[in-house]
Amino acid sequence: MKIAVYGASGFQAKLVLAELARRDIRPGLVGRNAERLHAAAVQVGLVDAERRVADTGDHDALVDAFCGYDVVINCAGPFTPSGHAVVRAVIAAGCHYVDTAGEQSYIKSVFDTFTDEARRAGVTVVPATNDACVPGDLIARLIAERIPRIDEMAVAHFIVGGGGPSRGSLRSLIETADAIAAGGLTYDDGDWHTGIPARRAAITLPGETQPTPVSALPLSEVVTIPRHVTVRHVESLVDAALSARLSTPLTAQMIDSLPEGPSDGARAAQRFTYLVDAAGPDGEHVRGTIRGRDTYGTTAVIAVEAARRLVADGASHGVLAPAQAYDPASFLDFLGQHGITWAITDSDISHSQPTS
Repeated sequence: MKIAVYGASGFQAKLVLAELARRDIRPGLVGRNAERLHAAAVQVGLVDAERRVADTGDHDALVDAFCGYDVVINCAGPFTPSGHAVVRAVIAAGCHYVDTAGEQSYIKSVFDTFTDEARRAGVTVVPATNDACVPGDLIARLIAERIPRIDEMAVAHFIVGGGGPSRGSLRSLIETADAIAAGGLTYDDGDWHTGIPARRAAITLPGETQPTPVSALPLSEVVTIPRHVTVRHVESLVDAALSARLSTPLTAQMIDSLPEGPSDGARAAQRFTYLVDAAGPDGEHVRGTIRGRDTYGTTAVIAVEAARRLVADGASHGVLAPAQAYDPASFLDFLGQHGITWAITDSDISHSQPTS
């Protein structure tokens, strides 16, 4: 199995490389700068790994860099300005593709732009194989199997600790500042729209009695869930305090002065809870809950497993949501080996075991 990592010198990419090495998968490192690729290889203990240099502005060089690999994991954010170039080159090289993107509009544009092209090339493209979108999308599919008809779904993210975003994540925030300020896309009555007010102002987390204020923020699951779940309305929300932090104005100079990413200790102390709340027309309410730690480390695990499964198990060709590419229960159970817990509960059940 041959896996290439693009943007291999970045913070998230080095965690992906370390996860590949831990699983005895020897990756290829691809990026724009030979010196940074060498430094990354040394840092993660892959000095002898193959390294190829290619810029997103040179299509032919990118295609050559990806040729011979089974799948490419793209970690080169911000994805909005350069992601299309990588996807196009990967498809031309005949590789499968996953990425760690969390930029909502970019993810939608991959579906809109490359579905037919990937299908004709006989490859599979799965964007947003990150800590939140994959488990959230998968658990939404399992919820849909419990409620025959769903009127609405609300996806909500709650993150505590972690030492702050990486420089790459902060650069993505700059690229998507307008979408963040507008609250992002909402799926409503068969299409995606901007400017629709959130239907919830607060959410009560499992085990808590007081609701937590939330606000609209563009999340990937709004793009992926309606592609395999019949639902009238999907909105995405985050803890209002987190939203306020993410909305703080930033400059490139400010970001360059910050550490590359959170420390190992800060990542280990971080906790996240992701919720998918579904309501049916007859009053049914079902909640999917995902809990874990270390969003960046979890993203590395998920991206590697997503890439591995495309090669080992196969999937339909085209651009797919996670639940279209992978068996939901199997993938979620795999994540249980890495400290990710998940459960689906009815509204009148306070506790339940993970569904399998």
